[in-house]
Amino acid sequence: MSMPEYATLTADDLVTGEAVALDLPAAGLGSRIASGLIDVIATLVLLIAMIFLLITATLQTDAALAAAAWIGTLVIVFVIVPTTVETLTRGKSLGKLAVGLRTVRDDAGPITFQHALIRSLVGFVEVYLLSGTPAFFSALVSSRGKRLGDYAAGTYVVRDRVRLRLAPPTMMPLPLAQWARAADMASLPTGLALAVRQFLGRLPAIDPVARASLGGRLAQQVQQYVAPLPPPGTPPEAFLAAVIASRRERDQARLAREAELRQRLTARR
Repeated sequence: MSMPEYATLTADDLVTGEAVALDLPAAGLGSRIASGLIDVIATLVLLIAMIFLLITATLQTDAALAAAAWIGTLVIVFVIVPTTVETLTRGKSLGKLAVGLRTVRDDAGPITFQHALIRSLVGFVEVYLLSGTPAFFSALVSSRGKRLGDYAAGTYVVRDRVRLRLAPPTMMPLPLAQWARAADMASLPTGLALAVRQFLGRLPAIDPVARASLGGRLAQQVQQYVAPLPPPGTPPEAFLAAVIASRRERDQARLAREAELRQRLTARR
């Protein structure tokens, strides 16, 4: 009998301290194209307006000054404006705001000025000078829909309007509460902790035979990180729930102590 696979991490998964995998879905190619078209149109409108102002301001000047003003206009329209907008909005342009997208770092954190600048510089070449062809094929073959500017900057675009739903925390089984408080429990490896969380969250949907087999295997692996072992006859599911709940409580207590210590050290006397 084939067993269900658990603890599967994808490139878009981030694992929290409680071994919860948060999936940040990358934007699809269609939404990227729609967002890009809006940005291109907005940029061209800005360019036309800047050209009109440039012509008006340089009618009575020499050719050298007009050339310098033209170069400055290109830099402002294609580099400074998009870089400033994405930096201030933490990853959003006009097109992304309209479609519901956001640019984030590869680790899903907010982008900085450096990321936005690199994306703008590479974007000028791949989107405007080369008519967007490299950007299209790069996003087409990338699992995260990355264009060349994203590869250079270490970023990708995610769907910003996806509602995040976290599973409820695992509760401590009352018969094992006293044992869990006295037991020594090391931190579980991320993959194993995530497998246990997924197993406990899907108990009602798992076939009874597979449930018993998988629960037993997970319990054997978790026992390597726990001493002493739970009382004889403890069901694997209760043992796993007790370990996960106890680790969560201990981590929360540790974080609270660290926060209190930082507050005491930084408090004004």
